Formats: sequence, structure tokens, C-alpha cells
Amino acid sequence: MPLVVIGAGPTGLTVATLLARHGVPALVLERHRAPYPLPRAVHLDDEVHRILQATGIHETFSAIARPARGMRLLDGSHRVLAEFRRDNPCGRYGFPEANMFDQPELEHLMRDNVRKHPLIMLRGGIEVTAVAPPPHGGVPVRVSFRDEDTGASHAILADAVLGCDGAGSLVRASIGSRMQDLANPQQWLVVDVRCRLPLPAWDGVHQICDPRRAATYMRVGEDRYRWEFRLRAGERPEELTDRGRLLALIAPWTQGIPDDELHVLRTATYTFRAQVADRWRNGRIFLLGDAAHLTPPFIGQGMGAGMRDAHNLAWKLARVLTGRASGALLDTYQAERHRHARQLIRTAVAVGALMTGGGTGTALTRNAVLPVLSRLPGTSSLVLSAVSPPLRPGPLAGSRRPGHPRPGTLCPQPLLPDAAGGPRLLDDLLGEGFALLATAPLSPALHALARTLDARVIHLHDSRRPRPGTGGAEHRTETDPGTRDLVRWMGTAGAVLLRPDRVVLATAARPRRPGTTCGDDLAATSAAWASLLCGSGRAAEDTPTVVTEPR
Repeated sequence: MPLVVIGAGPTGLTVATLLARHGVPALVLERHRAPYPLPRAVHLDDEVHRILQATGIHETFSAIARPARGMRLLDGSHRVLAEFRRDNPCGRYGFPEANMFDQPELEHLMRDNVRKHPLIMLRGGIEVTAVAPPPHGGVPVRVSFRDEDTGASHAILADAVLGCDGAGSLVRASIGSRMQDLANPQQWLVVDVRCRLPLPAWDGVHQICDPRRAATYMRVGEDRYRWEFRLRAGERPEELTDRGRLLALIAPWTQGIPDDELHVLRTATYTFRAQVADRWRNGRIFLLGDAAHLTPPFIGQGMGAGMRDAHNLAWKLARVLTGRASGALLDTYQAERHRHARQLIRTAVAVGALMTGGGTGTALTRNAVLPVLSRLPGTSSLVLSAVSPPLRPGPLAGSRRPGHPRPGTLCPQPLLPDAAGGPRLLDDLLGEGFALLATAPLSPALHALARTLDARVIHLHDSRRPRPGTGGAEHRTETDPGTRDLVRWMGTAGAVLLRPDRVVLATAARPRRPGTTCGDDLAATSAAWASLLCGSGRAAEDTPTVVTEPR
């Protein structure tokens, strides 16, 4: 029986591609035959860019993306209250921390990538009419659909169904899940414009902190721009969408640009909602993306949250469907992603209220405080840093040890030398599965655990520490910067075990005496999560190993 993905937006295409890379076939059903032609999402961060790397399209995406230069907060008269610049072209995950793009272009890249995978079948022109879970959960799941070309109705039985079918999700309704409101909805007008002449505005995101007319402006591409304006109480969208009124709204950013150069691609009224589904799973039916959560756009995490769902679920579902893990592993999907999404939504709501909420008194206070705040050392990096919270402690993210990387956080991704000495991003060396980073020899017990998980081992050697067999003498060969940064991140850990989604699962202490091994402590505490990951699994014959040597 196939695995069925309903919806071919960024979330559905991401999860189908990741499953295929883990060896699981997927049938993707989508009503539309081509990507929606007008832009919706326009931003993703370096963490989500890393997920695109896992699907194999990070290089082609980089060619169509534009790194954001930072953010300005302005008052209602467009006077700058605070400016936060991004000076580092690359974040800790190997890519720019903020990437502006055109969503139809991204979806075309994703579809082209999907067509290269023999394990994925994408069918457009399909209307899914029903998803029927078995009476007591489990499998098979019956999916009914209508072919819009022929009008014929069909039904298939599926091993699993992934509902990536958006805010009005049929899959969500089929499992009896309901959305819970985390904040009051807001009505905003979104305006997308193409202009061949560069606008005379600072090349970064502008946030208008005015409770009378909150607004956002950003340059999306070489010739594309977006504005978002919050509607006032009782205001009708048609009052703002005639061309004269639109040009007046965007005039502060278009001084000196002839009106006939401003081509309005789209105006649309959106209700920005803050919602999360109370139930994300029924047996082998799962919710992902907007079907599971909706977030206001203030921190640019709407589309990225769905792609994080895909990255979290794909490896777990693949491991279960291929008989390498217990079905109980799937219980961790909602446990991890629900809390993460809820916290991200609350952050977006809080940021929106901080920047645009309140009345005249709040605005005056904000106008006085923001200039002072922006001048404090380190404020820019704090404001512009990644907003994605770590996973809370659970079955697949244990408690933190002093001086060790925190389980539940993402491993950074520097460039490391490959076997030929060329620079490679860390994830390209790690492959698709589990990985073990080590700065000390591994104990037999940790070697056995790595074999059971099919984990790839990366031995990192730092010139500042004694090498095995040197009798404690300092090895003075200069280590490459990427290895040095990774060893520094590991702190006092001798080994760090990474999940396939590059989240830290567990750590082992570095041996206290030279020439001894590390990992017995990690192997001894692995029983709880090993029963999930290897409940019906097998041990690999050997563990592939990549060693990075000092250069």
C-alpha cells in the first residue's frame, strides 16, 4: 500500500522528498496542476534553508533567494526608531539567517526536484473527497478522491496519510481535530508590486510601529516588493485597493518612481490567525503545516513551521514503515512539534503586539524606548537571531549535562574538509540517518549502539588537545576553522549523537585520562529511547566512518 501525501505545497513536497530520500515511496495528491502563481510566503531562515539542503535543492534555492539585510523599526511618520543590521552573511546553520524569495519560484524548484525521484508520484487535478481512518486506528487508511479530468471517483488504501492540505484541512476534519485560538485574528491587506527600477528605500525589512496603521515593507527579489497594511476596525478592503489609494499607501517608499513603473501583481486581504490544532494524529493519519497550525507573519515562520513538521516526522515514519523502529516512535511527533509550534506562535503574537499594539500612550513609550534599546551592545544579534525554540526534554531529547550541547537543539553546520580535502557542509558528510560526532575514541558499547542505529561516525581532531598516541604532547598542526568551531560547540562532551533531523539526541562525557574511551555513560542511558528507535530494528553489519584530519 502507498503512503499518501495530500497537498503539494512546500510542506507536502518537502515531506514527500524526505521520505523518498529515506527509501519510502509516496503518492502526492493535489487539486492544482501547477503552483499557485502569486507570492504568499516570502521569508525563511537558515534553519529552514538547511531543510532545503536535506531535500537537495539548497543550491538552486540560493540562486533565487535574496539575503535580508536587517530590520528597521519606524514610527507613523516613517522616522527611524531603531535599526538592526545583519553583518554576517552566513548563520550558524550554514546559510544566511534571513532569505527573501518568491514562493512560486520555490515551488517550481520543489516540483522539478520531486520529478527526479522514482519513489514519488505527483498527481495534479485530484480532489480528495474523504479520508476514512479504520475504526480503531492503524492501517489501512481509505482515501477517496475524484479525478477532475475524467470526473471519475476512486479510492485507495494507504499505509499512512499526511494531511498537508492547508488551513481548511479535510484531513483535520476527518480525525475530529479542532483549531484552538491563541490570539484574536487581525485583517491585513497584502500588496505585491513589481518595479524594474530599484526603490529609493533602505534595503531591509521596514516595520511601521504605528497603532493607527501598522505596516510592513520588504524587498522580496530584484524587482519585487511587498507591503502589508493592517486594516482598521470597520475598514473595508475595497476602500484601499483602488490604484490611487494603493499608490498613496506605498508612496513613502516610492519617491521619484513614475507611477507607470509600479505594476501591482496582487492585492489580497488576509486574516492573520494564531491557532494550533488540538490533535495532530489519529493512528497513521497526521497533520502538517497549516493543517496543524497558523501563525501571524511578524517573525516570518509560517511556511517554515510546516517544513519543520516535515523534517521531524519524515525520518520517524520512514524508520517505522521500513521495520527499523517501534510504532511508538510516532507518538513523539505531536509531543515535540505541538509544543514547539505553540511557542513559536506565541512569540509571533508577542512580537506583533510589541511592535504594533497599544494606543497612543503605548506608541509614545515605544518611540522613546526603542532608540535607546537599539544602541545597547549586542542588541542587533539578539533581535535578529533565530527564534526557533529548542525541543523540550522528552523521549528523544534528554536532559542537559553541564558543559555539553543541549539535547533538543540543532547542531551547527560548519564547512568541514571531505576525504579529498575540499570544503563540504557538515550535513553532506553525515548522510540521511543518525550521526555520531566524536573527539575521543569510542567505547565498545558506543560502537555497538552506533551500529544498531546505522549511525555515521565523524571523528573530529582539534589541535589544541592531545591526540591519541602522542603521550599527552600538544599536536601543533592547525585545525581547519569548521572542525575547530564544532569542537568548541561540543564543549566537554566527548561524543554527541545526532538524530536524522540534526537535533541533538544525547551526549557522552569526554574521558578524563588520555588513551581511554568515551561513551559507556551514553550507552548505559540509551535504553529508553533505544526501545523507540530500534524496537523492531536490526544492527548494521558495519558503521560507515568519516574522519576529518587537521590540515
